[in-house]
Amino acid sequence: MDLQLKGKTALITGSNRGTGEVIAKALAAEGVQVILHSDLEGASAETAKGLPGSHALWADLSHADGAQQLLTQLRERELRVDILVNNYGSASRGRWGKCQHADWIDMYQKNVLSAVALIDGVTAHMKAQGWGRIIQLGTVGSHQPGARMPHYYAAKGALATMGVSLTQELSHTGITVNTVSPGYIRTPELEAGFRLKAEKKGWGDDWHDIEKHIVAEEFPNPCGRIAEREEVADLVSFLCSERAAFINGQNIRIDGGAIAYV
Repeated sequence: MDLQLKGKTALITGSNRGTGEVIAKALAAEGVQVILHSDLEGASAETAKGLPGSHALWADLSHADGAQQLLTQLRERELRVDILVNNYGSASRGRWGKCQHADWIDMYQKNVLSAVALIDGVTAHMKAQGWGRIIQLGTVGSHQPGARMPHYYAAKGALATMGVSLTQELSHTGITVNTVSPGYIRTPELEAGFRLKAEKKGWGDDWHDIEKHIVAEEFPNPCGRIAEREEVADLVSFLCSERAAFINGQNIRIDGGAIAYV
């Protein structure tokens, strides 16, 4: 299927590793010029080497001035963003009664305000050309938050709500806005964490067996496994395409059917 993305330019935040890196590679395979972002200087350089025509930028989006730093780099390189994938975000441990005021502000800055600032910085070009795509990376926790990490789930819920509001603001501009909300994704960090847990609990070292325990104890779903990063990247790529031009203002779960409501 031709996604008709050749010649477009995409900025994918937090794309030096993890799911963001796989999203960047998936878009590059569709002929998109990708702009990689990391929060540390030089951290995107290695990924950029494998993607001809890509650009590696950096900015610490955990601070209010980080987005402006990134937007300045875009202007200096005369890069105009057609597709913005707000993949950057962060979770931190915490529970009610334990999270401090600063923890709530930190989660809101990293998961919401960083995205807002970048949206404000790139939508003028999208409006001028009558076409654009904005994709937010959320979580199924915004649909079904738990008692743990309330500050994180509240921020991701705000991100999804902001996306719906933005859809209305950008009505009739040719720009679509959607949120992609995965459940557990098999990232190197998640796998490493569960392998440590498997060792302590005697689950064995075969990933297939470990995954069965993850599904049984932490993430029950009808598919009986967790998502691969490539599956999330494929959904993001499709939503960026002309094939998805009438999908707008949605919060789309990719969770194997874990959240059971219509």
